[in-house]
Amino acid sequence: MIKSYLGFRRRWFYGLLSVVMASTIVITTPQPGYSQSWVNWILQGVQVIQLSTLSDAQEVKYGQQINQELINSGQANISRNKELNQTVQRIGQRLAKNSSRPKLPFTFQVVDDDAVNAFATMGGFVYINTGLMATAENEAELASVVAHEIGHITQRHSITQMRDVAISQGLMSAAGLSENNIVQLGVQLGVNLPHSREAELEADQVGLKTLQRAGYAPIGMVTFMKKLMQQGGGATPAFLSTHPATSQRVKALSQSIDPKIANQGDGLNNQAYQQQIRRFL
Repeated sequence: MIKSYLGFRRRWFYGLLSVVMASTIVITTPQPGYSQSWVNWILQGVQVIQLSTLSDAQEVKYGQQINQELINSGQANISRNKELNQTVQRIGQRLAKNSSRPKLPFTFQVVDDDAVNAFATMGGFVYINTGLMATAENEAELASVVAHEIGHITQRHSITQMRDVAISQGLMSAAGLSENNIVQLGVQLGVNLPHSREAELEADQVGLKTLQRAGYAPIGMVTFMKKLMQQGGGATPAFLSTHPATSQRVKALSQSIDPKIANQGDGLNNQAYQQQIRRFL
């Protein structure tokens, strides 16, 4: 009876061991383009994150870390002007409630920078330069830019871009990406690397729908892009220095707006915008 029991235990143990070894061989088989071993990372105590299954809570967590790094490094010099930040927050929250991810805790901040630019990072963080705010002539135009950046966030463009860059740079294992690399790539992508052509066109269309649902006049998105096309003697503002060409984006947006309702909605009072915003710029 004892021998039989011991024999059973040995057979069970060896069977389990063979399964574990086979699983290990499968899991650790090198993947094309993935240079880091997830086993090495785990042995070093590094947490590995799978971007494809990133939850909203995780996205917000890393967004907060990226935001802090942007501020600490001086790459996002947040304006101390209370009125400007409150205005962008008000516009942003109005738009966010009408986006496809209304429960995400969006944060809207003004960057003290004369360059005509805006960008967004994962987790709901949107940054609008004072130079862009000065260039907009009314609230609908400013809101159109904020809506475009919200579009990048709701469609998780930065996460997709992060995955592609991580693979190309050999930073990702078969199991995912380290937390530190997520933050560093998030900073890099936020301020340096442009989105793809497809991402920009999608953010335009998603942003336009959000703009309209929030009650802003949709023509604001078209007039703002046209204004930037004509500005600077041919020099392309940073906000539009990506593919596709701005003229192509204007054409696509114009085709998506019903001319009968293009000027219907809030935000077209230029004088009110001048009094509220431009006096602080």
